[in-house]
Order: sequence, then structure tokens, then C-alpha cells
Amino acid sequence: MPSIWFFAFLFLASTVATLMVRLVALKGALIDVPNERSSHLAPVPRGGGVAIFICFSAASYFLGSISPIPWYFVASLLAGGVLVTAIGFVDDFRSLSPGVRLIGQFAAAGLALYLIGGMPPVPLFGQDIDFGWIGHALALIGLVWLINLYNFMDGINGIAAVEAVTIGLAAGLTAYAGNVIHTSILPLSLAAAAAGFLIWNFPIARIFMGDSGSGYLGLMIGVLAIQSGHVDPTMLWCWLILLGCFVVDSSVTLFRRILRGHRPHDAHRNHAYQFASRRFNSHAKITIAVAAINLIWLAPISIMVAVQKLSGLVGLAIAYIPLFLLALYFRAGTEETKNTVADTR
Repeated sequence: MPSIWFFAFLFLASTVATLMVRLVALKGALIDVPNERSSHLAPVPRGGGVAIFICFSAASYFLGSISPIPWYFVASLLAGGVLVTAIGFVDDFRSLSPGVRLIGQFAAAGLALYLIGGMPPVPLFGQDIDFGWIGHALALIGLVWLINLYNFMDGINGIAAVEAVTIGLAAGLTAYAGNVIHTSILPLSLAAAAAGFLIWNFPIARIFMGDSGSGYLGLMIGVLAIQSGHVDPTMLWCWLILLGCFVVDSSVTLFRRILRGHRPHDAHRNHAYQFASRRFNSHAKITIAVAAINLIWLAPISIMVAVQKLSGLVGLAIAYIPLFLLALYFRAGTEETKNTVADTR
């Protein structure tokens, strides 16, 4: 297990790398101009996710050299990460069509899933069930959904990076509790890399991560979850629990919008977190609330599942039901009643 100095160095490297990307973005006019989906008012440079990609990729390669992390796992992170980041970076420069973007995302997710060995058995009703090719197909769809939901949820200052930081920390604690300590190294590394970017993105955004960052984080979290399931099938449930805030908000929002006749890729500001940020006129309050939910509510449930105090399915239900009610309370997926925009505080 690397020392605390490794994670501190990774955090500082990401902080500096994000600054470098910001300067390049300003010089190259890679600017996010507000549109109908935006929750910010002023143009902000984007592409900061490239810093997370560079730092976490370097950390993964290094850790593969000095720790028991399998090289095929490192390869899945690197190969899938390069492809999804490239797709997102091109989309940041010039908008790709939804079809082209989706094909690229499936290619990145499929490559990562193949290298990692596909979907592991799932603990269900007291047995580890291997779903075979159906499981692999569902895992592929799940990875692509994570890539997109992370993009959907990257709409206010700090929320996407805070999600990665808190989930990484909580997954590390869960791995310790579940006695699979070596699976905590990469989640903690991802948390450190995302924290370095967060310095520049919260509470006031001086750079956005862009599609290159949000898609990358979504895929990396998904691959880390699947790999942990190969080591201990119970850990797959733990990761699903920790992802509750993003999964519930994005899923409820998408489902209700589709029912009302909207296309899945249409730009909008109808997520629960966006309604909440406008109600409280603050990005910071909502981002901090997400961090608190992850660490105070979801992390303990995840740990209880890891130590066999709760079954995965029961833990997931306990974790998700209050989040589902919160999403409904904040009107996820409904139309705005008036033309308001949140500030960038």
C-alpha cells in the first residue's frame, strides 16, 4: 500500500496539471459558453478533465509496477481511458453527433470490459450468480450509461469532482472494512487526482472538466467497480450503493423526460440537483450536500454490506429509496416553472 505521501503528491500533481490545462484552454479559446442546459452565466475555460486523466493514468501505470494490481486491470484503465477521453476532448472542441459519440463510448467501454474479463458473478439471494453473456452485455450498457450519466450530472460547480473524491474515499474505506485492502489503492488514487482538479472548480469554477473529464470519470468508476467485483463479488453492490446520488437523479430525470416525449440527448436543466441549486441560489450548498450524503449516508451502508451485516440488495434498497424521494421532491425530470438561472457561487 503506498504511503500518504504518494496520494499527497498525486493531489499536488493534479492541481498543477489543472492549472496548466486552464492556461492552455484560455490561450486556445477552449471556452464553455452558457446555453440552455447551463447553470452558469459567464464563459469558463473547459477541458480540465484532461489533468485528471493524465495524473490517474500515470498513477495507475506506476501502481501496476509496484503493487499486486494485475497488469490486465491497468491496461483496461489505460486503454478505455485514452479512448473515452479522446472522444470527450474532440466533443469539447467541436460537438460530435450523438450517434458518433455513442459509438465511441461503446468502443471505449467494450475495450475496457474485455481487458478486465467481463462481468463478475453477482451475489443474489445467497448465491454468486454468473449471468454469462447477458451479464457482459448488461455490464457494457452499464458502463456506457455511467459515462453519460456522469456527463449529465456535471452541471454545477464541483459536483462531478466531489462525487469522484467522496466515492473514491468511501470505496477505499469499504475495501478496508471488507478485508480486500489492495482494491482500495486505485479508488483512493482517483480521489486524489479528482481533488487536485476540484481546487480549481469549487466553490467558484475557474475551469470545467468538460466531456473529456466527466466521461473519463464515469468509465473509470465503472471499471473500478467491476474489478472489485472480480476480487469480491459483494463489492459490486457496495459501488452501486455509493453511486446512489448520481444514479438515482439521472435515471429518474431521464425516465420522466422520455415519458414526456423528450429525446435522451436533448440539453436541459431538469435534474434534481439543478432544481435544488436554483431553489437555494447556490452551487456550493448542493455540492456539499452531495458530499455529505455520500459520506454520512451511503458510505456506512456500503460498509455494512461489505462486512455482511446487510445483503447487497437490501442495502441498495435502503440507500436508494430516500434518494428517490428526494429526486421527486426536487422535481427531477419536470419542466421549469419560470425562467431562472443559478449563479456560479
